[in-house]
Amino acid sequence: MRLVLVGPPGSGKGTQAKMLVRRFGLRHIGTGDILRDAFRRGNSTDKRLEPVIRDGVMASDDLVNELVGELFASIDRPDAYVLDGYPRTLAQAVWFDRRMSELGREPQAVVQLCVEDEEVVRRLSGRHVCPACGHVYHADDCPPKVTGFCDHDGEMLIQRPDDREEVIRSRLRLYHTNTESLVARYRANGLLKVIPSVGEIEGIHAMIVTHLTGRS
Repeated sequence: MRLVLVGPPGSGKGTQAKMLVRRFGLRHIGTGDILRDAFRRGNSTDKRLEPVIRDGVMASDDLVNELVGELFASIDRPDAYVLDGYPRTLAQAVWFDRRMSELGREPQAVVQLCVEDEEVVRRLSGRHVCPACGHVYHADDCPPKVTGFCDHDGEMLIQRPDDREEVIRSRLRLYHTNTESLVARYRANGLLKVIPSVGEIEGIHAMIVTHLTGRS
């Protein structure tokens, strides 16, 4: 099985990708991980990667395509995969589909996780993280026992810069701009599966599995 997950920030792509990995034995390919790994390796793309890693600037289509291409050109390229966060623009999708066609590894389904913008803002703006252990809390959904402090080590929780409301809304505007034509492409070729990403995580996962396999 070869899958692409599409959805706004906070829609649960990473969570569902991990569950699909366990269920179907897929390889999880997250573009954030690819970018961070390339930066750590200090390869020839360093100058383009630095603002992406340091400031959260959106990586260019050419840069992301290049790194994904390197992955699929490697000797251990995956036969079965779930892509999380890529392709995120029409240009990336056109390049990726052409390259995967050459390799005989075209995506078999594109799962779009749909969440209203206000719910995304609520989910992300309420997140706080422990700078020591990395545990993530949410003011409403998963609060710490003592407000503002980690349950595990007592460290003061912080809010990541990209979880501020104004940043979230900016990211959502960019997501909608980039995704409209991307989704239209995959709808036209019959690959798109639209899943409302609301409610219990297990219930969302069950809907995805049903759409992919025709059985629960």
